[in-house]
Amino acid sequence: MRRFEFVEGTSAKFWMAEVEGNTFIVVYGRLGTEGQRKEKAFPDEAGARREYERKVAEKLREGYHEVSAEAPQEAPKNAKGAAAASPKLTLPPRVRAGSPTAGQVSAAVEALTRLDTLVGGRSWRVALQARRARRALRALGGLDPSSHSAMGPVFSSLMAKVVAPKGQPRLPLWAAMELLAEVEVSAFVRTLEQWKRAPAGAPAMAATGVLARQAEALGEPELALRMGTLLTSDEAWDKRWSALRPHVEGHLVAGGSSLPAWLRSLDAGGDSRLAERLSRLGA
Repeated sequence: MRRFEFVEGTSAKFWMAEVEGNTFIVVYGRLGTEGQRKEKAFPDEAGARREYERKVAEKLREGYHEVSAEAPQEAPKNAKGAAAASPKLTLPPRVRAGSPTAGQVSAAVEALTRLDTLVGGRSWRVALQARRARRALRALGGLDPSSHSAMGPVFSSLMAKVVAPKGQPRLPLWAAMELLAEVEVSAFVRTLEQWKRAPAGAPAMAATGVLARQAEALGEPELALRMGTLLTSDEAWDKRWSALRPHVEGHLVAGGSSLPAWLRSLDAGGDSRLAERLSRLGA
């Protein structure tokens, strides 16, 4: 079966299809579930094939991306439960690849600059502009901010404000993670290093320390970035974790670890909200 996946905002779903004789078969549902299977019989194979091609084209127009089908791999001997029987999963695309125009890049720089000037002001204005900046970055197709001379400095300035000392304007961590979720994963890796170098005592250091430790424990930047956005947001939390969990567990099991062991390696550092979210991961 050909497999297509769609991950955007709060949506995380898959769609698979094939033709067997004169029957068109689909399996669909949320990522991390087995999904539902439906079959539709046609008078002949040609009719089933036309429906198959029509539906594939429709899913591509809707923003689904085809992912490669990987054969199941033998799990490590210490794998338990569902993880022991699960095939290796293909992580769905986080951003839509594209070639941004000069105008789109300029719009993103303008949105980031505006956000940079608002940090420290009214929280609702910061939140609104952060989401505008995220939409502007989304149009760039996963661009690395450091690859553009005008964007790199303002993006770095915003990330530095996450770990600003007490009394100085600070960008909320959730807003920073929303921006990082729209760009090339190397920006997340650089930002973690930037946060590690921040002066001790910064109010956000406990939370950023958790993100750095979970990234080190996972050893996979893309998974760590997605976990970071999950840990710093309450938006559709259960649904997003349900979609991401099989990928995290599969990665950990392949490395000879497990979700409980990984969670035990993390310490919320006194951050009550992060502690609550970490506890929910193992529920």
